[in-house]
Amino acid sequence: MLSYKHAYILLLIWAVNAVSISSSPAQELLCQVVVNDQAAQTSDRQVFRDMERAFARFMSERRWTNDIFLPEERIRCNLMINIESMPSVGTFTATVQIQASRPVYGTSYEAILLNFGDRDWAFEYVESTPLEFNDNNFISNLTSILGFYAYIIIGLDYDSFGKFAGEPYFQRALNVVNLAQQYGFPGWQAFQSNRNRYWLVENLLNQQFQPIRDAWYTYHRNSLDVFLSNPDEARVKILGVLKNIQTINRQIPNAILKISFFDAKSAELTNIYREGNPTVRREAFTVLSEVDPGNSSRYRAIIEN
Repeated sequence: MLSYKHAYILLLIWAVNAVSISSSPAQELLCQVVVNDQAAQTSDRQVFRDMERAFARFMSERRWTNDIFLPEERIRCNLMINIESMPSVGTFTATVQIQASRPVYGTSYEAILLNFGDRDWAFEYVESTPLEFNDNNFISNLTSILGFYAYIIIGLDYDSFGKFAGEPYFQRALNVVNLAQQYGFPGWQAFQSNRNRYWLVENLLNQQFQPIRDAWYTYHRNSLDVFLSNPDEARVKILGVLKNIQTINRQIPNAILKISFFDAKSAELTNIYREGNPTVRREAFTVLSEVDPGNSSRYRAIIEN
C-alpha cells in the first residue's frame, strides 16, 4: 500500500527517472541514537554504547507501517538521551530530545518536523536483552516509549505530505499511551505534566488543534516544497499558517502542540522571513512575537535585516 507521501515521491521519481522503481523496500525510520552517560554513577560505560546500538536497531529495523518505502525515503530521526541517574542496576532515568526531519523538494535542505524534549524517561535495560514491542500489549516502558515516538515521527512525516495523513499513526500512539497508563511510569498521565507524551498525542488528535495539524501540510507541502519557484507566495502561505496558530493560541495558550511546532520551526521561520516583502516580514514578526514570545529576540532579525 502506498501512502500519500510515497505516492507523491514515486511520481517525482517517475518524472525525473532518478532511481529505478524496482529498488528494494526499506524500513520507515533511519534513527541515530546518542547516549550522554556523564551523570551516571557507574564504571561500566559499555552498557551505554550497547544501548545506543540496540535503540537504533529497534527504531530503524522494525516495520512500523504496511507502506512501501524506498531507501532514500526513510525518515531521519535522532534520539539524544541524557542519563540522569541509575536508581539500581539496570534501571535508568533520563531526559531525551527527539528530533525528526524531512527533505524539502528540489533542495538538499532538511526541514525539522519534530524537536521535542521528554523529561520523563524511566526504563530498565540490560545489555544484549532483545527489545520487544506489541501494539496490543504493554511489554516494557522502554519499548512503549520508543514505539510511541516512532508513531509520532511517522505521523508528522505523513501529515507533511498529505493533509491529516498521519492520523492512523497518532491513533496507534494513543493506544500505546492507553496501555502504558496502567503501570505507573511517568510521562503517560494527563495530571503529571502539561508537556508530556499524553498531551502531545492528545493535542494531535484534538479537533480544536486541527489548524496546527494542518500547518504541517500547508507549511511543508504547499510552501517549503515550492519555495524555490515562488518564495514570496510561499511566505504569504506560511503567514496564513501562523495566523491560524495565533487564533488557536489566543483560545488555548501554551498548548504543547503549539510549543512543539515552534521548537522545531523558530530558526527556520527566522531565515524564511529575513528576505521578501517588507510588509509581510513585519506582519510575520508581529505574529511570531505573540505566539512564540520565548523566541522574540531571535525573530527580531526578521525586521532588522
